[in-house]
Amino acid sequence: MEQILIGKGEAQVNLLARYGNRHGLVAGATGTGKTVSLMVLAEGFSRMGVPVFMADVKGDVSGLAMPGAPSEKVHQRVAEIGMTDYVAEANPVIFWDLFGKSGHPVRTTVSEVGPTLMGRLLELNDTQSGVLEIAFRVADDQGLLLLDLEDLRSLLAFIAESRKEVSARYGLVSAQSVGAIQRAVLGLENAGAAAFFGEPALELGDLMRTDLSGRGIISILAADQLILSPRLYSTLLLWLVSELFENLPEVGDLTRPKLVLFIDEAHLLFDDAPKALRDKVEQAVRLIRSKGVGIYFCSQFPDDVPNEILGQLGNRIQHALRAYTPRDQKAVRTAAETFASNPKLNVADVISRLAVGEALVSTLQEKGVPAPVERTLICPPRCRMGPITPEESAMVRSRSPLSGKYDTPVNRESAHEILTRRAQELAAATPEAVGGKQGAKVAEQERSVIGDLLWGTKRRQGMVETLAKQAARTAGSQLGRQILRGILGGILGGSRR
Repeated sequence: MEQILIGKGEAQVNLLARYGNRHGLVAGATGTGKTVSLMVLAEGFSRMGVPVFMADVKGDVSGLAMPGAPSEKVHQRVAEIGMTDYVAEANPVIFWDLFGKSGHPVRTTVSEVGPTLMGRLLELNDTQSGVLEIAFRVADDQGLLLLDLEDLRSLLAFIAESRKEVSARYGLVSAQSVGAIQRAVLGLENAGAAAFFGEPALELGDLMRTDLSGRGIISILAADQLILSPRLYSTLLLWLVSELFENLPEVGDLTRPKLVLFIDEAHLLFDDAPKALRDKVEQAVRLIRSKGVGIYFCSQFPDDVPNEILGQLGNRIQHALRAYTPRDQKAVRTAAETFASNPKLNVADVISRLAVGEALVSTLQEKGVPAPVERTLICPPRCRMGPITPEESAMVRSRSPLSGKYDTPVNRESAHEILTRRAQELAAATPEAVGGKQGAKVAEQERSVIGDLLWGTKRRQGMVETLAKQAARTAGSQLGRQILRGILGGILGGSRR
């Protein structure tokens, strides 16, 4: 039976591979050994052939890529726990970095993030979020790809110019709401988030790789800089969970997970999250295990994770909590209440007296029943405990099987290019503006033409031909054919009535 040795209490404490997808929690105060527990779990899954994705918030998880250094302290703990197969060794690692400095860039498209997560990232209120929903719907109906923030800005500018038509078709859109969203997008760009949006977008299969020896590859996201933008950090992780949930097939109960995610600073996922988003995360966590994915949250306090999700976490590692404040005392009670009881342990008392490298551990055993909590001496990892050097990091990155795939951005035709070209064609087809009343009349005619072109209320043969030529140029791709059918079908179909 495949299992990961976590440590030793009265006997050895293991996590069974078949229940690795039942999720888990690693909690404890700063400096009590959470990172070591994460590394033990990560390399344990890797050894059994399970790919791992984890965020490196403090910069010290990178040691997984290098073998550990022998020491008297390590040998003493190995002997005490009974790790008969202990060998210092490195793990197969791929480094990722949203900003592309310490690893392969992580990108997705604005369309894939969707209006709900994008609204949270932009910190929009309910009214503004509703307008953003409309903007995404307009993009879908108009066949406009939203790949990067430039596309989103162009779409918002288009909606601002045609508010009357958009409001009549989809619901009221105010200039103030559109302006607020535009300012929020600008702020997001200034914060460096533009790097997250674009192509080539991350393919989920590249997070689910094994090396030639069959070991699961550990994907490490460099997050020491990313964590300075908590909303962006949480949005990236929520997007990843959502993508896995929506795209992976149902597999039922497996002998081991297909992928395991470790989410550090888990409270950031839920801080100020609207109820709709919390419900979506809860649903994903509850159901994603049937797709072979395990999620392990890491945070200081167990109640950083909402109760609805906390109840789904079957494997628990609780390091020491210091009950100095009312907040700490509440966290101690919460931790004590969530463990399977052990009559030999007073959890609430022991939890504040655990030494560094000790933890209270309870994992799911046969038939999915939680084992009684045990005071456990945690295993030392086989890898290096601490960060690797820049030179070592460069060496690991040079051997990456994904070299060249994500490192160069691609900017294909999308909403920005299409809307820019439409505006230019419209300007060429519209008489030159003049001053006074006649100029106002011409401007009104331009707005009417926009509505005629894009919303199908009237038809102009000259612009039909122009759009037909443009659509024909892109008909070689599936998207091109869809745009051709959508625009010409609407315009020419109406002209035949």
